[in-house]
Amino acid sequence: MDSLFRRASGLLLHVSSLPARLGSHSHRDGQPGTDGQWAIGDIGSGDAGPSAYEFVRFLHAGEQRWWQILPTGPVGYGWSPYQSPSSFAGNPLFVSPALLVRDGLLRQEDWDSAVSDTREEEVQRVQFCRSASRRMELLRMAFRKFEQQRHDLKGAFEEFRHAHSHWLDEHCLFTACKAFHNDQPWYEWDSSLVRREPGALAHWADKTRIACEFEAFNQFLFDRQWRELRSYAAELGVGIIGDIPIFVSMDSSDVWACQELFELDQHGRPTVVAGVPPDYFAVDGQRWGNPLYRWDVHRETGYAWWIRRFQRTLQLCDLIRIDHFRGFESYYEIPADRPDARVGSWKPGPRHDFFRAISQSLGLAPGQELPVIAEDLGFITREVHQLRDDFGFPGMRIVQFGFGGQATSIDLPHNYPVHSVAYTGTHDNDTVVGWYRSVAGEGSTRTQESIDAEKEYALRYLGCGPDQIHLGMMRSIWSSVAALSIVPVQDLLGLGEDARMNRPGTCDGNWVWRCPPGHLNRLQSEWLAAFTRTYGRQACPEHIAK
Repeated sequence: MDSLFRRASGLLLHVSSLPARLGSHSHRDGQPGTDGQWAIGDIGSGDAGPSAYEFVRFLHAGEQRWWQILPTGPVGYGWSPYQSPSSFAGNPLFVSPALLVRDGLLRQEDWDSAVSDTREEEVQRVQFCRSASRRMELLRMAFRKFEQQRHDLKGAFEEFRHAHSHWLDEHCLFTACKAFHNDQPWYEWDSSLVRREPGALAHWADKTRIACEFEAFNQFLFDRQWRELRSYAAELGVGIIGDIPIFVSMDSSDVWACQELFELDQHGRPTVVAGVPPDYFAVDGQRWGNPLYRWDVHRETGYAWWIRRFQRTLQLCDLIRIDHFRGFESYYEIPADRPDARVGSWKPGPRHDFFRAISQSLGLAPGQELPVIAEDLGFITREVHQLRDDFGFPGMRIVQFGFGGQATSIDLPHNYPVHSVAYTGTHDNDTVVGWYRSVAGEGSTRTQESIDAEKEYALRYLGCGPDQIHLGMMRSIWSSVAALSIVPVQDLLGLGEDARMNRPGTCDGNWVWRCPPGHLNRLQSEWLAAFTRTYGRQACPEHIAK
């Protein structure tokens, strides 16, 4: 088995959910986040600065091998990281102003002023609009200083622009044009710009030159800070598990710049969209609305766009979780004019041909595994399992799903295969404590008798009482034979429904949870390290792939 999948464990915590690091606002030289060197304030959400370094040190002290995150691209509708306007860009809101002070791109007083009016609720929940406004203003200050003064980062900036020109130029122009059009989707812009006529592109590139420069600068800062953070994590034996959603947002630079790769009409509108058919949980199915790929065109290009996407993601992380993996075997196609998913059909995906191309592009030797985790949840066919197994991808097991039926459930730890990744829950699940308190879920028609039976089975299987349900589930996956075990920080801390990250099918109130300050402390890391050593999952620094 590849060293990436040796027995180990980790925590799931998105960057925006990193805890606030409160204290004085003074800046001193030193490693970001080191006690006594970087005691800073907060502006409403996590980023790649001192709190991220502090979390990496917490993982290291707790003998954890992995830090799993959600997609790090710019957020889209509803602040969702899964509806990003770019599959290649980084989220400018993850750029750390504290590190910009370190680099001489911001004055200390600029930072002090920004954090001086932080409200109590911003420490407990992400206040996206307020945080984004303050962060973007600080980035504009940094850009002006960068433009007006000689700065030792200008050479590195130009190198970054050259190395990433295949996506960066289009992304910057898209971002600038979208702002100019008052955030309207690209298919509602001027028709010449929608059709990408050369004259229109040149005109708008000139018209939005400063805005494009600013976005390129933001992307440079994100890339620089994230790579620095990843390097630091690797030194401490911590790897990063990233995330690739199979589908991209319709309103994205990906679709606008590469319309020929998607099922669109002559006006840039989708003819068919993604989703899943009706099932027990959703009588109308799920209509996601993402445009579908023209896989025949991708195949003709040797999957060049996808290869660049994998390469970019692997510049930022060590392992990739592929969301909705089954779509590479078969995907559900819904006519774009249908309001729900009741009408649709399954179509063949690119299957083995796709993953062979990705493997070859990454220079992997025959038999060497791709650094991929397959999200194979839901109704999965034998053919999907075969595709997963033919390339040696570990699948996912969610212990929360295991108690509603028989002892043969694939989600019960005694049934896990070694080559799998076990979770108490994901970003789409309720927390363990929240799940136990409301097993039925929203809109459920289950009887109270069946709910009580599921709760009783869970406690009997886990050998714990209701007040220890989160630790019981965590122990069950840590003690299993699954190669990797991952627990969301919410479950590590035993938090309830209020700490849930996302409720699929809803638009409001998602993605806003933040880890409370001070909860990931020395006592917690010592407990986690002892717990992890008990089940032989302690991290070894040499396991990190260089």
